[in-house]
Amino acid sequence: MTTLHLFSRSPLLDADALDGLTWVRSGDVVLLTGGAVEALRPGSAVAALLTSMPAEATLHALADDVQARHLQPERAVSLIDYPTFVDLSVSCAKVISWT
Repeated sequence: MTTLHLFSRSPLLDADALDGLTWVRSGDVVLLTGGAVEALRPGSAVAALLTSMPAEATLHALADDVQARHLQPERAVSLIDYPTFVDLSVSCAKVISWT
């Protein structure tokens, strides 16, 4: 069963913002939106949190949120638009919003 894990809180402002990553399993999908894209900031301490994800889980981020923060992610991440966000939501068996 594939689960979409949706994160939107900034890990720079809320230490618990990405705690839900411990529940990500192989084959799951992680989507960073809003302030959560700060986890992609190169060289940041919170970027290491994403390494706890299983290698078989996929990582996505809303392109608009990444661009708004002028981020150039070092980690492999698929930048998606809102229609793709909707497609991910309906293609996964469950959606968990960690907001």
